[in-house]
Amino acid sequence: MNRTMRAGVADKMTELSPGSGEEVPPLSLDLAIPLVLDLDGTLFATDTLHESLILFLRKHASDAWRIPGWVLSGRAVAKERLAVAVAKENLAHFPTNVELVSFAEREAARGRHVVLATAADRAIAEKAGARFQFITEIIASNGNENLKGEAKARELMSRFPDGFVYAGDSSADLHIWSKASGAIIVGGGSPLERKVGMSTPILVTFPGTSAGASAIRRSLRLHQWAKNALVFVPLVLGGKAFDPTAWLHAAIAFVAIGLLASATYVLNDLWDLAEDRQHWSKKQRPLASGDLSIAFGFRLVVIASLGAFALALAVGTGAAAILAIYLALSLAYSFRLKREPIIDVFVLATLFTTRLALGVVAAGATLSPWLMVFSMFIFLSLSLAKRQTEIARMVEHGRERTLGRGYCASDAPLVLAIGISTMMATVLIMAIYLIDDAFPTGFYRHPDMLWGFPVIIFLFLARIWLLCHRGELHDDPVAFALKDRISLLLGAAMVALFAAAIA
Repeated sequence: MNRTMRAGVADKMTELSPGSGEEVPPLSLDLAIPLVLDLDGTLFATDTLHESLILFLRKHASDAWRIPGWVLSGRAVAKERLAVAVAKENLAHFPTNVELVSFAEREAARGRHVVLATAADRAIAEKAGARFQFITEIIASNGNENLKGEAKARELMSRFPDGFVYAGDSSADLHIWSKASGAIIVGGGSPLERKVGMSTPILVTFPGTSAGASAIRRSLRLHQWAKNALVFVPLVLGGKAFDPTAWLHAAIAFVAIGLLASATYVLNDLWDLAEDRQHWSKKQRPLASGDLSIAFGFRLVVIASLGAFALALAVGTGAAAILAIYLALSLAYSFRLKREPIIDVFVLATLFTTRLALGVVAAGATLSPWLMVFSMFIFLSLSLAKRQTEIARMVEHGRERTLGRGYCASDAPLVLAIGISTMMATVLIMAIYLIDDAFPTGFYRHPDMLWGFPVIIFLFLARIWLLCHRGELHDDPVAFALKDRISLLLGAAMVALFAAAIA
């Protein structure tokens, strides 16, 4: 279509203001002009190539060595091989751009021809297209041609010589928009809109995947950094409370373990996308919901991991070694051990205790073995409470087994019994620590004040398990404790007792 004809069609269109919050009115151009939708980042709030890669690695990890060869053979070949390998996977839970889907449905109901044109392999495109009844034609890549940019523009001009409206999301679509009668932009931002507007009328804009501060914060789970305060415990209990160098090293270690833990959270979310999208609460996580792209998630993992080890090395090689152990355990947990009942919670408790070990190394302190054992048992009890909650929610949703975990509904009594047992063991170990280690050191001027610790620990854990039994506990007991008024009051009481003991 030449520029004059395109301008004539544009005169019949309604240019819509983005972000109004109101329902987007229908396009006013001739219904004979088709609406062409891109798939990745446009109709889907994710990238099917990245999704296929993760699915392939999960299902065929032993064949990962084949991927570089496919890439060297060409992008179209790599897409086709990955698509064939994951052909049986269900795309029903892939996140969509809901507003665009509603808009396309209304246009199709008015009689407009809606086409899916994507650089994804045809096998993936057909599975995606089957999900949307309003799509009547599919144009996609095959093993010989990667239908992207100029190649897609040529194909669309050949099929629709009288014009088409194209919906896309990135600069890779500029060639297509320049040939289109009108442009629909999904999450492109002002720079992209300016480039598109130079050649084509922008009819509608929709929000898309964006790396917003809130989504990044939720993905990194910064609230979980409260767990990392364990690195400061060795300073207080190991006689380093008034050593500024020890505090500086511990503060650096705190940030380092926080960054590494956040990196493993993101990596775990990437690995668990399929299960998280079917979970009652995890489906709202930024990566599962499409608020963050998979590519951005991988970048977060790399940046946070490198930053963590750089900081650890600034403290010393011992701190870096502890971080390496933490990373190895986290990867083993994410990729395999979290699917092994009982072993999974033991690994979680070990990861918590590793934070104490990091604090010992960073501050150059000595710490009682009893306190390390105490850490294992208290976090084992909390981890079991988390699993018990998940099992109860699973039963409420009519499922027999937890997604991505090794527990089934009949395990609930056993998990409850072990959890209560570890709770009582935690209280006993704290009492032994006080008698065998804390009192004889002479560090405390009024050691009798510490007898309040076992009482408070019992009250806290008993409250966690009571709420768990009632079904009123958040999925994560640690996150719950950080927001629960009574738990915070109990924590404040422990701090007061400790201050009184050393005063």
